[in-house]
Amino acid sequence: MKWFIFAAMSVLIFTLIVLVGAFLAGFLGSLTGLGGGVIIIPLLTLGLGVDIHYAIGASIISVIATSTGSAAAYVKEGLTNMRIGMFLEIATTVGAILGAIIAVYLNAAYVAVIFGCILIFSSMMTLKKKVDHTTLDYSSKGARFFKLNGSYPNQGVETPYAVKNVAGGFFMMLFAGTLSGLLGIGSGALKVIAMDNIMRLPFKVSTTTSNFMMGVTAAASAVVYLHRGQIDPGIAMPVCIGVLIGATVGAKVLVKAKTDKLKIVFAVVVTILAIQMIYKGLSGGF
Repeated sequence: MKWFIFAAMSVLIFTLIVLVGAFLAGFLGSLTGLGGGVIIIPLLTLGLGVDIHYAIGASIISVIATSTGSAAAYVKEGLTNMRIGMFLEIATTVGAILGAIIAVYLNAAYVAVIFGCILIFSSMMTLKKKVDHTTLDYSSKGARFFKLNGSYPNQGVETPYAVKNVAGGFFMMLFAGTLSGLLGIGSGALKVIAMDNIMRLPFKVSTTTSNFMMGVTAAASAVVYLHRGQIDPGIAMPVCIGVLIGATVGAKVLVKAKTDKLKIVFAVVVTILAIQMIYKGLSGGF
């Protein structure tokens, strides 16, 4: 009987730690634009000793929840380009399934090293100054053929924009989707490269369209993890609830808060976690 009570308390303490950690991850991820996965996966693996594949599975479920919640609001506001989202979703979905399959057969140590490298890259991209693209000088043939050009509300005015280099953006999204399925994070930094730097979309459009896509991408890779039994409800449930609540609170705080200094601190913390992940991966700690 005592053993049963001790085991129940251990599960409760573990759940509470994950719940609080997931809340903080979702809150800080929302404020900095990196997403909760970059914190929750190191917390589960480095802090609580959870197998990295199960940590990734839990993170994927949280990505589905947070993306679904905010995507509907952005679509209603007219910021999301649905045609671009559905077109690029072909690439990210194929990539996500491919990445999830690779993760099944890839050694956990290699996954940890790749995850650490992507974390460092993502934190660097967060600190990079965003350039808003609203030029109408030309659009690519692909954009005209698929009717991807559009407009969005900007300070009460409907602002048109032209889409460029569709093929380059498509293949970058294929790579981003593969990493999303492999690592269980949104790969927002790579999606920013695809839509901001390559396709030259306005920042608001690229951010909201990327958010719209993340849920579908995560759902595609979740099927593989679920089939392999690597989504544990005992881990995924508190992660999902914590990240969802944290991201919601963070989104409300973001409207009033100045996040420039916070982004620098967060980038440093994420980089330290990334180095630890790489070190443990190379030293055989996973």
